[in-house]
Amino acid sequence: MREQLEKIKQQGLEALRACTDGKELDALRVKFLGKKGELTAILKQMGKLSAEERPVIGQVANDVRQTLEQAVSARLEELKARELELKLKLETLDVTMPGKTAGVGGLHPLNIVLDDLIDIFQSMGFDVVDGPEVETDYYCFEALNVPKDHPARDMQDTFYLGDNLVLRTQTSAAQIRVMESRTPPIRIICPGRVYRADEVDATHSPVFHQVEGLVVDKGITMCDLKGCLEQFAHEIYGPETQVRFRPSFFPFTEPSVEVDVTCSECGGKGCRVCKGTGWIEILGAGMVHPNVLRGCGIDPDVYSGFAFGIGLDRLTTTRYKISDIRLLFENDQRFLNQFQGR
Repeated sequence: MREQLEKIKQQGLEALRACTDGKELDALRVKFLGKKGELTAILKQMGKLSAEERPVIGQVANDVRQTLEQAVSARLEELKARELELKLKLETLDVTMPGKTAGVGGLHPLNIVLDDLIDIFQSMGFDVVDGPEVETDYYCFEALNVPKDHPARDMQDTFYLGDNLVLRTQTSAAQIRVMESRTPPIRIICPGRVYRADEVDATHSPVFHQVEGLVVDKGITMCDLKGCLEQFAHEIYGPETQVRFRPSFFPFTEPSVEVDVTCSECGGKGCRVCKGTGWIEILGAGMVHPNVLRGCGIDPDVYSGFAFGIGLDRLTTTRYKISDIRLLFENDQRFLNQFQGR
């Protein structure tokens, strides 16, 4: 039994010297010193010894246990010191190395186009105003010559929040508030989010952006509207861009037009983007309806005006040749990085 104890001690010391991490060290401790370990198994056989041998073997066993326990503790400290040294080496900083510059973000493409648009219209003397996104039915429809029984309400799928509250379907509601609070001459644009219950696809979204424009003064004609919007289109798309005005219908303007520009993808030759027509629609416009002026306390016999509504999302996708409007809202960093520095 003495030889077995000496053998356990030698095997234990050799294994402890060879172990390389704390997990392995703990496994060795259990193997040699645990309740079911090799040393315990030997001690269970002491009942077979004579009374004279038991104290001698017991002393040898205690010496072996003490030696192995001290070896485990010493090896644990060595492993901790080695781990700390390695950690410090990995975390060493070279203070002479140049620092890493933080990445600089860029404007979202919608904001880039909006800033350009605001600059263009401010250069023409327009003020920028804001309006609430939650509107009353009166400002969103009735004051814009769309009474409750008007069939034009079916043209827009509206989010109703209550009997008299809606999420605005166009920023045109802002023109009513401005005309009620200001005396002509008036020259304003109102950018903002609008909401319609559209299905999400490559060209539609329930949340999108518009820029409403309004001019009211004495002697305003369609020629003024045409000149203003042609100048805007040339500033946005380039002087070679052609502009086309088509008759249309909006309840709050008379006459009404839709404005097209030559397709930026094909230059007007016809392609899949413009569906072979060579033209892309960018906005709707017209002369402010006399009923709208009259409802805001402005005499239509003295004053006239024009209004337009620009789809900012459509403007952005056509300007940068973006095929899917959903890219503007998904916050894909790979997509947004393309616009840094613009």
